[in-house]
Amino acid sequence: MKAVILNEPGKLDLYEAPEPGSPGAGEALIHVHRIGFCGTDYHAFHGRQPFFNYPRILGHELGVEVLAVGEWVSNIAVGDKCSIEPYLNCGSCHACRKGRTNCCSNMKVLGVHVDGGMRERLVVPAAKLHASKTLSYDALALVETLAIGAHATDRVAVEKGETVVVIGAGPIGLAAIQFALLRGAQVIVIDRAVPRLETCKGLYPAVVTLDPEKSFIDQLSALSGGDLADAVIDATGNLASMGGSLEYVGQTGRLVYVGLAQGEVSFNDPLFHRREMTLFASRNALSKDFPEIISSMEQGKIDPLAWITHRCTLPEIPEKLPLWSEPKAGVIKAVASLS
Repeated sequence: MKAVILNEPGKLDLYEAPEPGSPGAGEALIHVHRIGFCGTDYHAFHGRQPFFNYPRILGHELGVEVLAVGEWVSNIAVGDKCSIEPYLNCGSCHACRKGRTNCCSNMKVLGVHVDGGMRERLVVPAAKLHASKTLSYDALALVETLAIGAHATDRVAVEKGETVVVIGAGPIGLAAIQFALLRGAQVIVIDRAVPRLETCKGLYPAVVTLDPEKSFIDQLSALSGGDLADAVIDATGNLASMGGSLEYVGQTGRLVYVGLAQGEVSFNDPLFHRREMTLFASRNALSKDFPEIISSMEQGKIDPLAWITHRCTLPEIPEKLPLWSEPKAGVIKAVASLS
């Protein structure tokens, strides 16, 4: 079968991979129909992804079809269309025992720690598949991105009527915006890329976007009557942005880092203490997020399909992914099709 492998930074190759075996107990054999490109994939290509080793088959945002199931599988059936929860947790460590499976001490994420979905077929734990009777493969490939934003919004506990600042209008930022709006927040978006701000405003007219040519803090202060933000969601994965994002947090406010960056984040401690901020990290998502998001999409409460701006086939990935990793490409979400 065809697969794409990242052999080393900057070197993607199409090759003939061995077929997976039959699914064992609790497993399913799946056919990959759609692959969403994530920031993780781009960072890995450029050699900037933490917790990563080479060679690796990338791909963890997947819309798949169930081809076969092993013994003791009851949550899905052959022919089901599914989104995949790519976080393979151990179930027995301290975090897993507390129900925080997204922070498993032995976490293996598809496409990061173990080979992922940039291939035609693979075997996965059936419990990590979440089926839908009505959603397209395109939509199912976007569920994981939405789950990251949903979990971040949960972490920072956005409430109705609060002022929420989202920094970074890429896919994770858009997901956070979506769920902050669903919770009834007033959402203000910061990004230095004007095209992304325009896209964001087109997708979510209720948000306020700040002018990147003017002082962000001055604009936010004017909009909030000097109160600044109740909650800030930094989805940039940029160390400078992450350190500076505390400036936008108001008295007793909360800040959550969703983006992941290599290196150390530094910020002004007196500012942090004076406003008695609460700082959170947001890692991956929880299993419960997937069926909840699928249900919301089936009901028409969420429709992220307009995020898809670029498409290719599996054999085109080695050519297209490097090009689309550059800001000038204007990618919001790229998706590869295998059918």
